[in-house]
Amino acid sequence: MTKNKQIIADRLAALREEMRRENLSAFIFPSSDPHMSEYVPSRWEGRKWISGFDGSAGTAVVTLHSAALWTDSRYFIAAEEQLEGTEFQLMRERVDSTPSIPEWISRELQDGDSTEIGVDGMCMPLAEAEDMKAALRHLGGITMRTNLDILERVWTDRPSVPLNPVEIHSMEFAGESVADKLSRIRHELLRLGAGGMLMTQLDDIAWTLNLRGSDVHCTPVFVAWLIVAEDTVVLFIKDEKLSPEVKDYLHNEGIAIDDYDNIIDALNSYGGYSLLIDPATTNCTLAQLRGNFNAVNAPSPVPAMKAVKNKVECDGYRNAMLRDGVALVKFLKWLDEAVPRGKETELSVSEKLRQLRSEQKLFRDISFDTIAGYEEHGAIVHYEPTPDTDVPLRPEGFLLLDSGAQYSDGTTDITRTIQLGPVSDLHRRVYTLVLKGHLSLQNLCFPRGAAGTQLDAVARTAMWREGMNFMHGTGHGVGSYLSVHEGPHQIRQEYRPAPMLEGMTVTDEPGLYLAGKFGVRIENVLLTVPYMTTEFGSFLRFEPLTLCPIDTQPILVDMLTVEERQCLNAYHEKVYQRLAPLLDSDEREWLAGKTEAI
Repeated sequence: MTKNKQIIADRLAALREEMRRENLSAFIFPSSDPHMSEYVPSRWEGRKWISGFDGSAGTAVVTLHSAALWTDSRYFIAAEEQLEGTEFQLMRERVDSTPSIPEWISRELQDGDSTEIGVDGMCMPLAEAEDMKAALRHLGGITMRTNLDILERVWTDRPSVPLNPVEIHSMEFAGESVADKLSRIRHELLRLGAGGMLMTQLDDIAWTLNLRGSDVHCTPVFVAWLIVAEDTVVLFIKDEKLSPEVKDYLHNEGIAIDDYDNIIDALNSYGGYSLLIDPATTNCTLAQLRGNFNAVNAPSPVPAMKAVKNKVECDGYRNAMLRDGVALVKFLKWLDEAVPRGKETELSVSEKLRQLRSEQKLFRDISFDTIAGYEEHGAIVHYEPTPDTDVPLRPEGFLLLDSGAQYSDGTTDITRTIQLGPVSDLHRRVYTLVLKGHLSLQNLCFPRGAAGTQLDAVARTAMWREGMNFMHGTGHGVGSYLSVHEGPHQIRQEYRPAPMLEGMTVTDEPGLYLAGKFGVRIENVLLTVPYMTTEFGSFLRFEPLTLCPIDTQPILVDMLTVEERQCLNAYHEKVYQRLAPLLDSDEREWLAGKTEAI
């Protein structure tokens, strides 16, 4: 057994000792923190700590006799590799033969085991906890405790709550004052019948207060809670995080400050008549507190507000994409020259791209860990190279490169599949199918208010005709110097009712993945803009924000329609016209060749 696998075995033994003390037959470890974040500070990486699986999505469950981990198709290959040699059995979500968590727990309990299981109620949303409790009761009278943070007992070197400093996000980039945002939020709360709300999601809090932080890897947010009442607003945060300047700023905005750990006492003593609690994003511990207020269980109005970007934010995206495009062109030109020399690897090109972005004005960080997958690694949807998995790039095949940056005026997210040398006819056909889907969605016009689910099929039609598909979403919102993944709107097969409205950013990223061979994904960030108004209503279209050439080498041109070729040529003309003035003569010449009409 390797050292890491022995560490996991030792952790499971310590956990089970505590479970026996508490008379628990199983314990559930979600991927979330108390704020239901997608990416979490290290303190709440309990699922990673107990299982060794480091993907962003998944749930680990440990019984007294067995262990399993559920994750989605993005991570099947990576999870299988990371769990190998441990007790954990991989459970592939959305595969017909995979049991649900309650089904598996009920099956695994043995005679003599307790019928009580546990989960840290601070790390599971109310809606999910209630569904889990109901399913467990139905499957044999199993009960679920939510009042135990078992990691505090077994994770001896557990990180503390992060204490990184908070900074002001100026109106130059925010485009709307805190007062105006609070006014809009309160108006929506009245419409929903609530006098106030508990705000738990970190990007919502950062957006509302025009503040940013660095508590979460690649995401400029800070750990805090916010209670917005009819006449008051209280920020619950560790005092060490606030400089005198930020404290003065909050005071001038009318924001009171309390300690982060006082949130439970504050909710128990809340004096308002009603308080909105979003059951999908509020952890069940806080959501189940019942002070003197009436709980209004409803979706938070903030994500939908945040998703519609104001003019300053839209202009910020355009400026950020210009600088990002310059860095990408410099990188791709360098890559063309570097790979034949035979010294580059997945990790080295990831670092080179980060370095070139860091030279751009207003760069703050990358927006997620770069996915650089060469050939068969490109078939692992969320593969991230490590020293153990890193491979050299050869002048042949595909490199799938998914990356992004955080700039003070915008967040970027782009994927390009790059031909490094000779490829097979299968490479070309798959690449062209993905490109057809990408262009079809980018060129789409649609009625205002259509849901992303209604748009999704446009990006999949060509590959469906070939009996191919991909299991991840086609598009997600992108924050304005915030989270690279933002809702509530999404473009995906699963039903998502959130309407598409002008001012929303969304990615366009269809892909195809052939396990053990290669993967293809092409991604731009799009801005939803007005198109026309007719007797049938208002229609919208997409403006591509991302500025970077799409590799034309692998394209089977005969597979593209006239409209698809026109769309690609128009995009490349825009890329050249916007970026060329910012490049030197050699870079302009390179870009001219890469954006030549087909």
